[in-house]
Amino acid sequence: MVPLSFAGHEFLALPEAALYWPAQRALLVADLHFEKASWYARFGQFLPPHDSAATLDMIEALVARTGAQALWSLGDSFHDADGAARLDPMVRARLDALTDRIDWVWITGNHDVAMTDMPGGRRVMEAQVGGIWLRHEADPDDPQPEISGHFHPKLRLSLRGRHVSRRCFVGSATKLILPALGALTGGLDAGHREIKRAVGPGASALVPLADRMLRFPLT
Repeated sequence: MVPLSFAGHEFLALPEAALYWPAQRALLVADLHFEKASWYARFGQFLPPHDSAATLDMIEALVARTGAQALWSLGDSFHDADGAARLDPMVRARLDALTDRIDWVWITGNHDVAMTDMPGGRRVMEAQVGGIWLRHEADPDDPQPEISGHFHPKLRLSLRGRHVSRRCFVGSATKLILPALGALTGGLDAGHREIKRAVGPGASALVPLADRMLRFPLT
């Protein structure tokens, strides 16, 4: 975990693509896309059916590591409206237990907007915490500080003839986009015009390592 200052608050960025907010004792994650593999399987594209369990493994480990008492999932928590119904019963039981144990908030995303069955917790369209808006997709017209997901940003570099891709945060003075945490999620290049439009000028790709933060200006 490495320090990350944003909008007058101190956070800890985790290399596992999550953000911890010590003052709120809250873990922030985005784009879990539970049951993505089973959604693809319905259309004949068979992927290993373990993505939900792997994503939940990571969340449980992060909650234990940080001591988080709350979790904000910033949208697209499930890959589609029927995702919760397809959860393996053991995974569903683990998720139910975790949402009962901590203050879990589901923010609605474009993939899960039609869901009627969320496992525990509470559901909101967006929320303001400590003067920061938490929502799924960045609003480039809102000047207020905001943390969001949606874009699954990845930093792509060419180093000594090798192509390197890594999940990253993208931040500016008032916008912070989280990488996707889901086990099967892809990613959009951090320098893509839609990401730069969403965060505005002065944006950087942020890659947290174990002991430091790497910053790459998105010019």
